[in-house]
Amino acid sequence: MKRNGALDAQIAVVISHRAEARGLETARARGLRAECLPSKGLDREVYDRMLVAELHKHDVDLVCLAGFMRLLSAGFIREFPNRILNIHPSLLPAFPGLDAQHRALAHGVKVSGCTVQFVDEYLDAGPIVIQAAVPVRDDDTTETLAARILKEEHRIYSEAIGIVIAGKYRVEGRRVLLT
Repeated sequence: MKRNGALDAQIAVVISHRAEARGLETARARGLRAECLPSKGLDREVYDRMLVAELHKHDVDLVCLAGFMRLLSAGFIREFPNRILNIHPSLLPAFPGLDAQHRALAHGVKVSGCTVQFVDEYLDAGPIVIQAAVPVRDDDTTETLAARILKEEHRIYSEAIGIVIAGKYRVEGRRVLLT
């Protein structure tokens, strides 16, 4: 990261499998390449091969997932080893998958948060790069907790991307050690 917090990186392309994805609209408004690659009716392996080809076409080095609600195939993950990041609204390994904030409240946790992890072949199970804790308040709703977690997601995702781009880490087993 640069001193002003900007990443020393260029966004090569923004891709969604949903044409109505807000990320595509935001990317286009900022003058970025934004493409819809529909997945409906396609086998996961077939779709992932198409997605890999599209990412290679744009010389993508690091894949950053946000709101991508699909499991990636092992073939896709092998194309980008330790080069796929995902953000999740819980302190993994707690509450993987959908409805993390709702489940955190239902379980009565006192602290929730968010996690940036490398993606592996399993749901929200890859090595953790960075996490941020968010206190759970007695009067929290799913929406209020989600809003506070989202603020932290925006902060730590940029930080994690900076760490990976700069190569300031190493992976030992399931642990990401910052260097």
